[in-house]
Amino acid sequence: MTTQATQPQYRLEQKRNIRGEFPGPKSAELAARRAKVVAGGVASGVPVYVADADGGVIVDVDGNSFIDLGSGIAVTSVGASDPAVVDAVKAQVEHFTHTCFMVSPYEGYVAVAEKLAELTPGDHEKRSVLFNSGAEAVENAVKVARIATGRTAVVAFDHAYHGRTNLTMGLTAKANPYKSSPAGSFGPFAPEIYRVPMSYPFREEAEITGAQAAQRAITMIEKQIGGENVAAIIIEPIQGEGGFIVPAEGFLPALADWAKEKGVVFIADEVQAGFCRTGAWFASEHEGVIPDIITMAKGIAGGMPLSAITGRAELMDAVHAGGLGGTYGGNPVACAAALGAIQTMEELDLNARAKAIEAQVTERLSKLAGELGETGIIGEVRGRGAMLALEFVKPGTAATTKEPNAEATKAIAAQCLKEGVIILTCGTYGNVVRLLPPLVISDELLADALDVLEAAIRAAS
Repeated sequence: MTTQATQPQYRLEQKRNIRGEFPGPKSAELAARRAKVVAGGVASGVPVYVADADGGVIVDVDGNSFIDLGSGIAVTSVGASDPAVVDAVKAQVEHFTHTCFMVSPYEGYVAVAEKLAELTPGDHEKRSVLFNSGAEAVENAVKVARIATGRTAVVAFDHAYHGRTNLTMGLTAKANPYKSSPAGSFGPFAPEIYRVPMSYPFREEAEITGAQAAQRAITMIEKQIGGENVAAIIIEPIQGEGGFIVPAEGFLPALADWAKEKGVVFIADEVQAGFCRTGAWFASEHEGVIPDIITMAKGIAGGMPLSAITGRAELMDAVHAGGLGGTYGGNPVACAAALGAIQTMEELDLNARAKAIEAQVTERLSKLAGELGETGIIGEVRGRGAMLALEFVKPGTAATTKEPNAEATKAIAAQCLKEGVIILTCGTYGNVVRLLPPLVISDELLADALDVLEAAIRAAS
């Protein structure tokens, strides 16, 4: 658990405090203004507007304080106003906010690339390119793989989420709301994308090992595509939007070994799992997998828009000059924020903190699942570090059909919000609650949030 030596200093009181009904009048006023000017396709999960955030709390414009178990979807791992990030950003904006690295470069971009070479798995020579979003990182990783191999096919997995651009929508498995809706499809999507089964231990029809699940996918690739035609395999070491699915042990190494044998680029999409979230700098490390290319974003820069791909030098340097880049990619302010965020991760040992959060959360939730038993609605408690999830099923189906229970999941999230705890849902079937607390959250605040979550689960059961 957190010790005095590693406890962050908080600017705001770390306590939930709901003053009355919400959304309050100021949030309601902002919602009315929003309705007149913001496109309806942009949805928000919480009906309040933020005025301040620090550590593990978010304060809305009406003065309500919420416990944050979402971290802006795994972005503000160091908190939403980390002093090192704030100081780095202030120092940078006093000098320049932008020049475009492709026009007149600057040290910050180079310093971030140096840090990524140090932190990412493997001791091989590496190169990095910086962008703005996770989707941009994925798009460019695929570009590099295709140029470097001279091949076109890209293999993705069931339950995957890789972004909302055209190519990344094609890589993403879930249709609604990312690829289509009752109103129609965003397609046609980019071609030469193929999908194979994921290792999803909770939902396997028969118990199989990770190696067996990998062989199932490999056999499909060989039969339907041909290994010699595949440029890249792209996979989230722990799937995010698909339901925080942790593949069976041995699945990732077997895929990586096959890719190496066939000259296929193994891309680890660490956009959500990277930067201490799972108790390691990158989730690939848990099974000793060394990806050819890693995509990164979210937690990299403490809330500033920055993403990156880091890969083997011979792959990254295969792209011609001018083939990679973007006007805002590696913006100097975002680079400064990244260096500040990484400094905090190192100084507070947030990998250790993520493991402590895992211990605290899984002990509570596993005990609750045991109490509710096979007739309860908790199908599985899973995850690594501070990337944890509960999959909910219809009562009495946990040991049989495992029928997804999206209704209970929504009810639990709504009840938690009513009590002042922000949680996120996800999953192909909409039946997973995901817990992504800031890694700087205190034990006491986390325990309070778990009290609320546990009460909501008991009520839904």
